Amino acid sequence: MKLDLEALRTFVKVAELASFTRAAEQLGLAKARVSLRVKQLEGELGARLFQRSTRSVRLTGEGEQLLVRAHRLLAEADDVSTLFHSARSIRGRVRIDFPVTLARELIIPRLPELIARHPELELTVSATDRRVDAFREGFDCVLRGGGTGDPNLVGRPLGALRMMNCASPGYLRSHGTPRRVEDLDRHFIVHYSSTLGPETPSFEYPTRAGYREWPMRSLLTVNSVEAYHAACVAGLGIIQVPRAGMHARLAAGTLVEVLPEFPCAPMPVSLLHTHGRNVPRRVRVVMNWIAEVMGPYLEADAGRPS
Repeated sequence: MKLDLEALRTFVKVAELASFTRAAEQLGLAKARVSLRVKQLEGELGARLFQRSTRSVRLTGEGEQLLVRAHRLLAEADDVSTLFHSARSIRGRVRIDFPVTLARELIIPRLPELIARHPELELTVSATDRRVDAFREGFDCVLRGGGTGDPNLVGRPLGALRMMNCASPGYLRSHGTPRRVEDLDRHFIVHYSSTLGPETPSFEYPTRAGYREWPMRSLLTVNSVEAYHAACVAGLGIIQVPRAGMHARLAAGTLVEVLPEFPCAPMPVSLLHTHGRNVPRRVRVVMNWIAEVMGPYLEADAGRPS
């Protein structure tokens, strides 16, 4: 029996997204073509792979067994296809998600280097501060700060981003420049909350006993990094941010570093992928390049002091 690799790739995409429609969109195929490929694969195997209804698409028991093997087969096929090619012959599509600031300031400006090394790579880059569902949305890998948050993804810790405190010159003219943590009683902080929840705004700072939080007043709560930065530039309070990506604003003078002796805890950064132990070569190459780009901005030890 000869299996069609493209049919296998189509099957895997439908399984990961639980949708023929979304799989067709990501593969750039007509939905009818996706359905035909899966039907032909089912005929070749003599087994039904999906349970379909008007509201859902679920794997059958046979489909679940095939999915495990299909990931391995496709990864091996990708490796074999490039086995005797030069390093420049990495080819295929890689779909990646980054936090907005890191994508804009660090990753995208360096992408010409990656494309020059591997001109046959096809990249799809998402930049969002929303925590994407890597499987359902079809990403090969995601770069995440903070906790990884998904046991189904394979993590590759890269290190931790060094942090800094910033305020705008206008804010400092109006409120003065804090010199000690105790001075923060006369200041405001821009409060970041991904859920816009009721958490108490605070300023995190290091002590000999570990990191502590100083309660602060806040005029504004936001749920996106872009809004967080914009609120600081507008003079609405102090923010605590990764130093990576802040160079342009600091150089332009739109933001100023404050309390440099009191940065909050470094932010752990990880690359997460959806390929289990069988990572296609094209994905490995891109992940290695991302790690290379991020390296100068990271501390080796992401742990908090205790």
